[in-house]
Amino acid sequence: MAETRQLVSMIVAEQQFGVHIDVVRDILGAQQLAKVPLAAAEIAGVLNLRGRIVTAIDLGRRLGIQHGKGRPTDQAMNIVVDHRGELYSLLVDRVGDVLMLGNDRFEADTSNLPSRWRPLAHGIFRLDDALLVELDIERLLALEVVG
Repeated sequence: MAETRQLVSMIVAEQQFGVHIDVVRDILGAQQLAKVPLAAAEIAGVLNLRGRIVTAIDLGRRLGIQHGKGRPTDQAMNIVVDHRGELYSLLVDRVGDVLMLGNDRFEADTSNLPSRWRPLAHGIFRLDDALLVELDIERLLALEVVG
């Protein structure tokens, strides 16, 4: 029996991405964000989630696929992830399904991905109608890592 992974899928600029379900804490609709002065371009702001301050990261900007032409951040969906005890919100265009994917569909070779994505990805899953890039939360949230 092939091993499987459970990923929460998301869409940014019509590209499908996924993160392991174990790191996902909440999925929220559009939220009011407070801007953070002098923050990196990827930081869309912060939001208050049940008394906790959550840093919101514009995933399109982080991946270099939405340079001002994407949807406004106040219309984005939020995938709240836990990383080392801190909460972060990934701003995405749409949230997909929780997918159970077999390792037989997984390809660790990321050489065909855009260079900026390669250090942020575990690999690629071949779906029936698309490719899904599995993101590495550790590397994604290390904002100094840029391909």
